[in-house]
Amino acid sequence: MRRGRAYLPATMQTLRSLQALDREGLLTPDPQLEQAARSMAIAVTPEMVALIDRADLAHDPIARQFVPSRAEAEIAPEELADPIGDEARSPVKGIVHRYPDRVLLKPLHVCPVYCRFCFRREKVGPGGEALTAEELDAAIAYVRSRPEIWEVILTGGDPLMLAPRRLAELMAALDATPHVAIVRVHSRVPIVDPERVTDELVQALRPGRVGVWMGVHCNHARELTAGSRTALKRLADAGLPLMSQTVLLKGVNDDVETLEQLMRALVTARVKPYYLHHPDLVRGTGHFRVSIEEGQALMKALRGRLSGLAQPTYVLDVPGGHGKVPVGPAYLGDDPDALRIEDAFGGLHRYPPA
Repeated sequence: MRRGRAYLPATMQTLRSLQALDREGLLTPDPQLEQAARSMAIAVTPEMVALIDRADLAHDPIARQFVPSRAEAEIAPEELADPIGDEARSPVKGIVHRYPDRVLLKPLHVCPVYCRFCFRREKVGPGGEALTAEELDAAIAYVRSRPEIWEVILTGGDPLMLAPRRLAELMAALDATPHVAIVRVHSRVPIVDPERVTDELVQALRPGRVGVWMGVHCNHARELTAGSRTALKRLADAGLPLMSQTVLLKGVNDDVETLEQLMRALVTARVKPYYLHHPDLVRGTGHFRVSIEEGQALMKALRGRLSGLAQPTYVLDVPGGHGKVPVGPAYLGDDPDALRIEDAFGGLHRYPPA
C-alpha cells in the first residue's frame, strides 16, 4: 500500500543524507550507496517522500528519481562531466550563450530536490557555486551589451530557490533591458516544493514589459499532487504561460501509458507539454537511458492517442554543446512516384509530389 501524506510527521524536513533516507525506510541495504551518495547531493522534499511506495522501492518511479542507487557508481566511457557543453559556451560566469538570440542565466546551483539523472549533477548542491552580487551584475551587463539577445532563460540550479526579493530584482533588471523580449524561468519548485510558490514569489515573477514564460519540470503524473496543482493554478492565474519539460527515463516513464497519463494531467493543469528530453550522457546515469529508437516508438504511439495540445517535442541535446535537435519519428517514406506517408495509427498512404 502506498504510504500517503497523512502518515508523514507535520514537522518533516527535506531529507538530505543516506541516514535520513534510511530512517524513512527509503533505502535497501547496500554498501555501494556511500559511493553513489558522494557523487551528488541528496535532497528529497516531503511532497515527494509522501508519494514513494515503500513496499516497492526498486520499481517506484518517484524513488528512482531522487534516491541514490549503486548503479551511479558505474561510469561508461562515453559519459561526460559536462554532457551538453555548458563550460565551452560560457563567456561570463553564470551565462551560457549557445544560440545567437538567447542565453542561459544561472544565478545559483541550489535545487529543492536533486534528480539523480541531472545533467548538471556535478555542479548542483548546497555547496554549489552561486553568483555573488558582482558576478550577477557582470552577467546582466553581458546581456545588456549584446542587442542580439532576445530571450533570457533563468535556470541553474533552480531560480525559484532565490528569495522573492532577489528574484524580483533580477526580473526587474532584465525587464529594464530594452532588447530582451522574453524571460523564461525553468523550475522544479511548483512540482516538488509547491508551498514555496507564495503570493510574494508570484508577484516577483509577474511580467512588466517582457513576456515571462514558466518551464515546469515534471516526469510522472503522480508528481502532480493537490499541492502542485494549486501552485500551478496560482502561476497560471497570474498570467504566466506554463509549459513542461520531461526527461524520458527508464523505469520512470518509458511506457506509453505512463507518458499519456502525464501529458493529459499536465494539460488539465494548464501546462502545455513542451519538450520530452532524451536523457543526456551524464556520468553514472546509464541505468536511466533508453535508446532513441525506443523514444521514437513511444512518440509514434502517443501521436495516435493524444491531441496536438498534449504532444511534446522529443529532443536530444547534441553532446559537446551543439544544441537541441528534434529526434522524433519520421512519417515520410520513399516512393518512386509519390510521397509515402504513415498516419498516426500506422497506416501507409501515397501523397502526390509537388
